[in-house]
Amino acid sequence: MKLLTFAIPCYNSEAYMENCIRSLLPGGDDVEILVVDDGSKDRTAEIADEYERKYPGVVRAIHQENGGHGAAVNAGIRNATGLYFKVVDSDDWVDADAYRKILDKLRELSGGETTLDMMIANYVYEKEGAKHKKVMRYTALPKDRVFSWKDTGHFRKGQYILMHSVIYRTKLLRECGLELPKHTFYVDNLYVYKPLPNVRNMYYMDVDFYRYYIGREDQSVNEKVMISRIDQQIRVNKIMVDAFDLWKIPNRRLRKYMFNYLEIITVISTIMLIRSGTEENLEKKRELWKYIKEKDIRLFHHLRSGIMGSTMNLPGKSGRKISVAAYKISQKVVGFN
Repeated sequence: MKLLTFAIPCYNSEAYMENCIRSLLPGGDDVEILVVDDGSKDRTAEIADEYERKYPGVVRAIHQENGGHGAAVNAGIRNATGLYFKVVDSDDWVDADAYRKILDKLRELSGGETTLDMMIANYVYEKEGAKHKKVMRYTALPKDRVFSWKDTGHFRKGQYILMHSVIYRTKLLRECGLELPKHTFYVDNLYVYKPLPNVRNMYYMDVDFYRYYIGREDQSVNEKVMISRIDQQIRVNKIMVDAFDLWKIPNRRLRKYMFNYLEIITVISTIMLIRSGTEENLEKKRELWKYIKEKDIRLFHHLRSGIMGSTMNLPGKSGRKISVAAYKISQKVVGFN
């Protein structure tokens, strides 16, 4: 069994995927790199096959019909032989020094008595044109020791465990029944959110491991692109609402964290609908909140009464202007594109 499986979802990624693959190769025989060609129409499949030939036993090319980012991640989970599993998007990469430290720690912990469910490390916004690279650290988490949810502190707004920062135990992802929807963007939120109640033991390394590139005009987190795909964001939002009865999550700190995570996703959906400026999308905003209200009236009031939820639902044009101003502030804090 490999120590760590990387899945690289690729769709028409010929321009940048090699940089991603090369950053993972120093893991040697301890890792497997699954390059998932999701029905690409450029040289992606050819490049994936080239690396499989050049690095047998380390790189595997997986070819499938186009199913979107979620389908590519699903294929990675199905085919993984590693004890642990991480997704690295094809335009991102990892830091070499941090990579070595993470592999050393995973080796050490994999032989211990405690089963590690999730490892967390920092990620860096590699934002095109930005002089200073913003590093997302996790001050709410104990460093350099195995811990559980009861040991976590207060997560600040904007300080969320994202796909970029997490390594999951592969078997846990399978046992929790994670299956991401096809042809849907923004499923990375489901990837992190749905396994959380199954996570018992965690480890946080304060190293700047994942390099998250932001700058392509067609990138899914580009604001205009997000607005054009808002129905997919809403779909993910609703799946998260339906996934759990959060009031029944027994651990208080995990429950609070999951409420906050659902809140920020709902805020993003709401602000994108507001920023589009169309009456059609303002109606979708009302429909989303109605959906939450009909699903769980307590959840609805909980989300509406939160600082961000209440800001995003101020009435009238003046309220929408305040909402947009709040969003622009969060944009600067988080580094959102």
